[in-house]
Amino acid sequence: MPAIPRPVLLLAPLVLIPLVLAAATVPAGASDLDRYRWKSRVLVIAAEDGDPRATAQARIAETSAMRERDLVVVRAIGDGREAAALRRRLGLPATGFRAVLVGKDGGQKLTAAEPIPAETLVATIDAMPMRREEAAGRRN
Repeated sequence: MPAIPRPVLLLAPLVLIPLVLAAATVPAGASDLDRYRWKSRVLVIAAEDGDPRATAQARIAETSAMRERDLVVVRAIGDGREAAALRRRLGLPATGFRAVLVGKDGGQKLTAAEPIPAETLVATIDAMPMRREEAAGRRN
């Protein structure tokens, strides 16, 4: 068996260690929410495949009023591993529909078993202290 050149052996840990650390530091289902912390509010839509409530909730959430409030949608649809991990993280049942509004701080602000109306989303977000600061900053 041929010997591996010394420079290759020295570089191997520099390549492998960051990959191992990256995989070990982000629990399953966590990256979907953690990557938005302090940047966006998140509306998690958890549903079974084909649930029309999921489509209705996504339509409500994907408007200019919601984009203005830094709202993004994360879907936990079906029974796949990522959807199940996100449901567990939020304490949601394994089946059925749930909509969860998560603030920029990562905390759950509102959970519903039916689609959340646009007016309720706007009112809930606008009542948040961080949103009030954002709105005041945009006026000045």
